Amino acid sequence: MTNKPRDIIDVSSKPEDKPAAAEVVPATNIPDEELERITKDVVEAMKTVFDPEIPVDIYELGLIYKVDLDDDRTLHIQMTLTAPGCPVAGEMPMWVHDAAAKVEGVEKVKVDLVFEPPWTPDRMTDEARLALNMF
Repeated sequence: MTNKPRDIIDVSSKPEDKPAAAEVVPATNIPDEELERITKDVVEAMKTVFDPEIPVDIYELGLIYKVDLDDDRTLHIQMTLTAPGCPVAGEMPMWVHDAAAKVEGVEKVKVDLVFEPPWTPDRMTDEARLALNMF
């Protein structure tokens, strides 16, 4: 049996660009109910991490681009920053790692900081825009 990663969160594109659920490769040894719980818990964990200069969590800001959960329960996270010169660039990936590592059912966490595609305010959720008065 090979370990096939399964995307559980993918915010790297606009919702209309996302593949249909049928195109997602199913995990082979994680029950659907547990995968659903882990997904919910990972999102909640990401919402506990804040950019210290912006009063909105990194998930709502759109800084989390992709999260994959492998069958061996390794969580791979691709994230970015609002700007490459962000003063917490060295610390924020560790904050994300620590938050995700607390999720029950996740055995290992790997966080990759990426800058392609570059972050823009278009990636923010409506909740983030509302909190920042950007409507």
